[in-house]
Amino acid sequence: MKLRPVILAGGSGTRLWPLSREYYPKPLLPLGAERPLIQEAICRLDGMDEVAAPILVCNEEHRFLVAEQLRRLGRGGGAIVLEPVGRNTAPALALAAHAALAAGEDEVLAVMPADQVILDAAAFREAVAAGARLAAAGRLVTFGIVPARPETGYGYLRKGAPLDGAGAFELARFVEKPDRSTAQRYLESGEYLWNSGIFMMRASRWLEELEAHRPDIAAAAERAWRAGARDEDFYRAGKDEFAACPADSIDYAVMEKAAGGVVVPLDAGWSDVGSWPALWEICPRDADGNVAQGDVLAEEVRDSLMIAQHRLLAAVGVADLMIVETADAVLVAHRDHAQQVKDIVRRIKEDGRDEHKVHRTVHRPWGAYEGICNGSRFQVKRITVNPGASLSLQMHHHRAEHWIVVTGTARVTRGEEVFLLSENESTYIPLGTRHRLENPGTIPLEIIEVQSGSYLGEDDIVRFEDRYKRC
Repeated sequence: MKLRPVILAGGSGTRLWPLSREYYPKPLLPLGAERPLIQEAICRLDGMDEVAAPILVCNEEHRFLVAEQLRRLGRGGGAIVLEPVGRNTAPALALAAHAALAAGEDEVLAVMPADQVILDAAAFREAVAAGARLAAAGRLVTFGIVPARPETGYGYLRKGAPLDGAGAFELARFVEKPDRSTAQRYLESGEYLWNSGIFMMRASRWLEELEAHRPDIAAAAERAWRAGARDEDFYRAGKDEFAACPADSIDYAVMEKAAGGVVVPLDAGWSDVGSWPALWEICPRDADGNVAQGDVLAEEVRDSLMIAQHRLLAAVGVADLMIVETADAVLVAHRDHAQQVKDIVRRIKEDGRDEHKVHRTVHRPWGAYEGICNGSRFQVKRITVNPGASLSLQMHHHRAEHWIVVTGTARVTRGEEVFLLSENESTYIPLGTRHRLENPGTIPLEIIEVQSGSYLGEDDIVRFEDRYKRC
């Protein structure tokens, strides 16, 4: 019985702003763990028998960032399926099921969100082994978290009759997020578990159940899969076909309607890290109840989360605060109001700002760039190009550029010229000139770029050739 991990990486995590951004979302962050959450999810079944390479389903905008996570783990053979637009988890799982069946085996899919924390990996694998036996026999399996408190922010699962010797229960029903008194009653009854969003089933069984309960989603997802095409390390679902697919979750589309569902209790230090207080709860705290990461000085502070990424963060005489500093934004929120961070993100969008989209350091398939300073008709960036990588052959209508090599060797295309630049050497790219920057070396190339002109937006790029097939 082979297990196929399916990692769903389509979320953004707006309540974890300013660390989580639209183009660098929550699964890519090391929250409550040494590695990014998506790497933790990819490795979660390590040590179990017969685990196949993972299938990752992600937004097309994040494809190179997700591929980089696999590369850093040295995981070859993993499949990355791209969603042209977000359509929630039921269509995403349908794409993953088609990908698994296209590989030639009707495997048991272990479906996991990319943005959760599980502290006890051994307990998780034990629960997965129990679930896998049931899924291999044709059951639809979900995992319910043993509740630690009367939580109003999660949906619940009600246990039915126990399954003999399986360590699992019939799934009686799904329950929406309760109010406080109802959540307390659920906790005291012992009959309810938190809904984890983790599932197991055979690939063919998922498609059968989806066809039975949401034939519109099943048909649209199949059309999108068949209209798709492989693009190097990725499989692109058909754009128009997937955009026409109705949006729905695994729970609502199938699990709440299908007969024969089972729930496996899971007590493994689980958290969906859905807010800053959730991160504070799972991190080690000092004697005053504080979590401090980065360059932090605190005096008479208690029960607070303090994260500093780029400068000294000092706090005095406060309690129950969530303070998060990044290069371009600082969040200060009381723990009781942390859910309202998403309202700040909404206002940033409405005001036409960019802080919800990217950090000051912007990741690209060839490396990254960081804005250093800008003013009227100029801006300065630090650009890092990975070994062997290259930017597109491009030109700009409104700006010229000066390049100064700080580290490494650059191969520069400027019009009809191609030449090398070493450390402390520079060149000038006139407005309207075709140009390309490449790193032919074995160490990262770092340059300082000074742009000058009447318009300096990132959309002033005309690409003629691009190995990453961007427009």
